[in-house]
Amino acid sequence: MEGPTLEVDRIRCDGHGLCAELLPELIRLDDWGYPLVRPVPVPGPLVGHARRAAAACPLLALRLRQGSR
Repeated sequence: MEGPTLEVDRIRCDGHGLCAELLPELIRLDDWGYPLVRPVPVPGPLVGHARRAAAACPLLALRLRQGSR
């Protein structure tokens, strides 16, 4: 079974950038400040950080989904 994956709701996201600060291993910002998420399952040691990044998103645009897409 694959690990959880991160998804960004691009309609909801305003590009605050907190997610990239909290999880730079999987999220970087594009030239306009919007997140680019690596399309890979979140490795086990980073799942807690991924949850924290999703919870810190002020518009709840970042989601951690369990299992494959």
